[in-house]
Amino acid sequence: MKLLHGNPGFGVQLTEKEIRKFLSDSKLNLHLGTVDAELYPNIHPTWYIYDESKDTIFVETSKHSKKINNLKRNDKIYFCVDDGNPPYKGIRGKGNVRILTDPDANFPIAKKIMLKYLGSTDHPMAKTLLENVRNGNSVVLEIMPKYYSTWDYSRNS
Repeated sequence: MKLLHGNPGFGVQLTEKEIRKFLSDSKLNLHLGTVDAELYPNIHPTWYIYDESKDTIFVETSKHSKKINNLKRNDKIYFCVDDGNPPYKGIRGKGNVRILTDPDANFPIAKKIMLKYLGSTDHPMAKTLLENVRNGNSVVLEIMPKYYSTWDYSRNS
């Protein structure tokens, strides 16, 4: 895991252990940056799940979404998970993405995402999203970060 200080001289850089905890425990959106066909950046707020064992981030999305169209042309992304309330804390980075299309493999990943954000797979939104995974209308993005740039303004440097 490559670590960078997101704002040297202000706040502190998160440790590897703190990064893993923040990504695992946070219910904040991951903002996923892609580039469209006209080379304009697109930002997509998404739910995610972090796999500590693989240092990988997973996102479930419609296979017809703008982000999928962008990623089919260019698998390079930028991402950010941050708390916009003081004291500010967050993680951003660059990475590559694989689009996973197997509904049977994607279902357990999507289920974990629904449990994280909705607390239950009985929630109407969870049922709809999981059915889209089951019938192949949704895919899972596997994000492999190249580095993490972090900041925590609750502590002085």
